[in-house]
Amino acid sequence: MSSSQREPEPQRKSIYERLFHAILFELLALLLCAPVMSSIMGVSFAHAGVLTLMISLVAMTWNVVFNSIFDRLEQRWQRQRSFGVRLLHAAVFETGLLLAVVPMAAWWLHIGLVEAFVLDIGLVLFFLPYTLVYNWCYDKARARMLRRASS
Repeated sequence: MSSSQREPEPQRKSIYERLFHAILFELLALLLCAPVMSSIMGVSFAHAGVLTLMISLVAMTWNVVFNSIFDRLEQRWQRQRSFGVRLLHAAVFETGLLLAVVPMAAWWLHIGLVEAFVLDIGLVLFFLPYTLVYNWCYDKARARMLRRASS
């Protein structure tokens, strides 16, 4: 890719933008996951919704912390957000989330860690591509907004 085709260097995101990024990510995920989880698990929509909300709050906190660290490392190592970097970003994010969510889901649903792990694998199979696509779309929209603001 020639330098004229590269994405512009990302501006550092404020904590407020990180919060907006995380809230939008989780809101869309909640709207997609709660009804599906209720149906698949055979639990009430309210029970699935509360678990989804708890997972969302953990994920949102992790999102802000992880992405702030990731941005700093990306700047330090002067990396562009290539497809490979985006894959690494999504995989590491989801691994950290898995370590937090499995015990919480086991507790909430009164199931063992193995069953909660299997449930979480289903969530990861959804969230890996969702995370990748969401962040790619967000970055594209952000770059357009920054270009408009600077012209």
